[in-house]
Amino acid sequence: MAIAALAIALSQAPGTAFAQAADSGEDANTTADIVVTGTRIAVAGLTSSSPVASTGEEQIKLQSALTVEDFSTKLPQLSGGVRQGSQGSDAFGAQVLELRNFGQSRSLVLIDGTRATPFSFRNSADVNAIPASLIKRVDVLTGGAAAVYGADAVAGVVNFILNDDFEGIRGTATSRLSEHGGATYGGSIMMGTGLGDRGHIVIAADYTQRDLIRSGQRDWAETPNQTIPSIGGVFTDVASGRKFGFTDSGDFTTSPSATSNISDRYPLVSPLKRINVAALFKYEITPQVEVYGRAMYTNSRTEETGTPGATPASVNRTVSISESNPYLTDDIRNQLTFVNGAAQVNVSRSLAELGLINYETERNTLQLQTGLRGPLTSAVKWNVYAQYGRSTENTLITGDGLVTSSTGANNFASIVNSVNIFGPNQTELADALGSSINGFNRKRDQFVTAATLSGTLEELFSLPAGPIGFAVGVEYRRETASIDQDTALLTGNTYRQGVQAAYSGSFDVKELYGEVLVPILRDLPLIRKLDVGGAYRLSDYNMFGTHGTWKVEGNWEVDRNLRLRGTYQRVLRTPNFGEFAASTSSLPFSNLVTVDRLKPRYGGDPCVLGTGDAAQCARFGAPAVGSADSTSASYLTGNYYYGGNPDIKPETGYTTTLGAVFTPTFLPGLNLTVDWYELDLRGAVGVIQPIAAITSCYVTNPTASNPLCSLVTRNADGTFKDAYVNNQNLGRLLQRGFDISASYTLHPAFLPGEGMRLSYQGNIVTSYLIQANSTVSAVQCKGTFGATCSSDGTTLVQPDYRHTVGLSWLFDKGVVQFDWQRIGKVRSSTVGSTETISAQNTFDLSASYEFTDAITFSAGVYNLFDKNPPYVSTGGVFNTFPDTYDILGRTIGFSLTAQYLRKPTLRAPGQPPPPAGRPLFCKALITGIPFRAGFGDEFDDAPFLDGRLAGDSRLPAAAGCGGLDLHAAQDRIRA
Repeated sequence: MAIAALAIALSQAPGTAFAQAADSGEDANTTADIVVTGTRIAVAGLTSSSPVASTGEEQIKLQSALTVEDFSTKLPQLSGGVRQGSQGSDAFGAQVLELRNFGQSRSLVLIDGTRATPFSFRNSADVNAIPASLIKRVDVLTGGAAAVYGADAVAGVVNFILNDDFEGIRGTATSRLSEHGGATYGGSIMMGTGLGDRGHIVIAADYTQRDLIRSGQRDWAETPNQTIPSIGGVFTDVASGRKFGFTDSGDFTTSPSATSNISDRYPLVSPLKRINVAALFKYEITPQVEVYGRAMYTNSRTEETGTPGATPASVNRTVSISESNPYLTDDIRNQLTFVNGAAQVNVSRSLAELGLINYETERNTLQLQTGLRGPLTSAVKWNVYAQYGRSTENTLITGDGLVTSSTGANNFASIVNSVNIFGPNQTELADALGSSINGFNRKRDQFVTAATLSGTLEELFSLPAGPIGFAVGVEYRRETASIDQDTALLTGNTYRQGVQAAYSGSFDVKELYGEVLVPILRDLPLIRKLDVGGAYRLSDYNMFGTHGTWKVEGNWEVDRNLRLRGTYQRVLRTPNFGEFAASTSSLPFSNLVTVDRLKPRYGGDPCVLGTGDAAQCARFGAPAVGSADSTSASYLTGNYYYGGNPDIKPETGYTTTLGAVFTPTFLPGLNLTVDWYELDLRGAVGVIQPIAAITSCYVTNPTASNPLCSLVTRNADGTFKDAYVNNQNLGRLLQRGFDISASYTLHPAFLPGEGMRLSYQGNIVTSYLIQANSTVSAVQCKGTFGATCSSDGTTLVQPDYRHTVGLSWLFDKGVVQFDWQRIGKVRSSTVGSTETISAQNTFDLSASYEFTDAITFSAGVYNLFDKNPPYVSTGGVFNTFPDTYDILGRTIGFSLTAQYLRKPTLRAPGQPPPPAGRPLFCKALITGIPFRAGFGDEFDDAPFLDGRLAGDSRLPAAAGCGGLDLHAAQDRIRA
């Protein structure tokens, strides 16, 4: 029973680091590969040298998950990334994963061990393209994996293992309802069946819909200082200087307010409509050849504010008002000075009638993969595959308009005497000035083909400790990207979009790779098992030259209680298209004080605020202390330029992990892993935002030769003019810390049910240094928030501690689970600021129960105590950081599943049927695949719930447990 309990614990622990939980595939007489994230060596019983945290299907179900975001935000290794609340992002409604606050382009997303289709101009994937219903488990490998999977696996990989062995029919309806408004709901259907006795096919379809949530639906998101030019307008008669205007309600006044506030209308959570369709197949053509593959298609429609933010268009222009203007009231006429039938009037008003800036994006993601695989000998397998992926995006921008006509005439000036411009809510303005703009039509193509030979050398020779495992192969990858823009965007002829570049690019890479795993010692005192291994990948890029990445690793199993492991790797990330191919685009520099998402990139002028070095301020002609408002839009007069750099080089770095796995025999059911890691990245590609450049120039390194001073220029009057943030190979990212995970299952006699399970998964950052440039000192960024310590300007919170703790009450047909997520205290990274955000704790309560073999119901209350996100005075979005903290509030989720499961085949072709019950348990021991539910005392009633099992024919699994070493099998499950 202890062994069975251990299997149960591992299968349900959310984040226990166990490579063995990966699908062991089919019998050795078939050709399915063992999937162990972090290696291509397919050897039964293999244990990972790298930290791998796994989230299983049961945990996904308990989160009432419709999208990957619904459960991925609970994983401590994953930082903010891009989420449903990331307004102002250039991801346009996508969800992007990010490991360890290292930037979204430094984490590689895999599907069953091969690359997911990227989108846009980065190397990241939109995980909305992966249907949650089809996921069997998610492995998060941290510490780098470039030698195994290629470039971009710097911080690690996230590997989505799909349920390609499902047999039967399953339909699920799921909803997540926020107490304060907003909902996500959808459904899925999955069908799987055998193709005779030689193949299998699974077809799945999902539909998901998420409602729009506006900031006004959350009290904490009120932003009284988020003002725009008056929606009623402020009008100044140039000749006399007389000023008049209209209130927000439309009343005439001679003392008008210059601003209005409509920020309660701004979107907080992006709406989503998504359709996923997928098919997974495999078919044995001959005993030596199996064809396999997948086809995945996703259509998603989202709305987001885009990089300009939601702020509506506005005008500040002197125009000629005709004395015969039909919209002049007596009150207005009395304020104007007409000369030759016209008055010169300066008009400052928001064009809110055009609507908020809105990016309506439709994204189509397609991936097709097919391959052949099979046994070359009884100990060696071969695998050849090719896959093609394409992502296309079409964006319709609304809420904006064209500044000038095709003849060059100013459109607003042209209509001031034919359309009523006086007062708010003038619907004719929208008809006269509004224009939908087709922009950011982005296309990304990826083609990958690879051939791998893997297995052991046991047929040639074996070492005393066992056969040598190996994998060798070749890979070719080609990627292309293009962005097309409307003419208005190319020329900057809009009110809010700036100048947006169109560009295209491509690259390809030819690669050779190899891995080896050498068993050194076995069954000696204090050395039950000692393996060492290594990997090397040689990559020849047509754009970036030839580079090698490698790793060395070791696994030392001291005894059944303790295993030590470690890796040391050289990693590589090549520039993405936005970094090397993009031409220069620009936005008004003033957007950095008017757009929430961009505000963290600028913090005012230290010379005016009094925090700058006086000599340096005088050297660059800055205004005197207190002489201006450096946080106003008028202080930033020029443009914010950004774009690629054709001379940029790949990033290189080194990652180290050292860990221990404790499985004490004196305390059955306990598993504890502790891993120390170091990520050291040199020549990191990035941009230096104005806040960092200004702080370095005037506060931390106030010298005439500081190169960062040239990145933000000044006008003759000392105000800031332009900012330049093009991509460069900058300084260094260096992070050290610990990953800790534990699970413990016990069976107290006084408690009804099958037992209690306690699980823990945490991340502790002991140091995180970011050096923006080799000429400046590194900044300690652990436990901070703000743009100064953001590696890519996306994730703005860098906590030094995160954890998820779960307590589960197990029953024969269900589970009740209580989860606690904690994000540690952080301080502002802005120089001179003393602001802090206290540690944040949120709690979830969820349950799942199988009423019958066909009906399962799951429900949960997430953010149980309705915790608001923390308040931040500056640098956040809607007073907080939606990339890190929960912004929905208390949310109720429920899911109803109806299914018919076909009984699996439990024997290899040609084998006699095994006795009932016991062989199923024996096969679980042999393959290391855990179960979701317990076994009876004699294992006669062992339920089969997690997919098809088939033992390795080289092990005695055909009839009973035979001569199986139960101790070895127990260790395999524990691993």
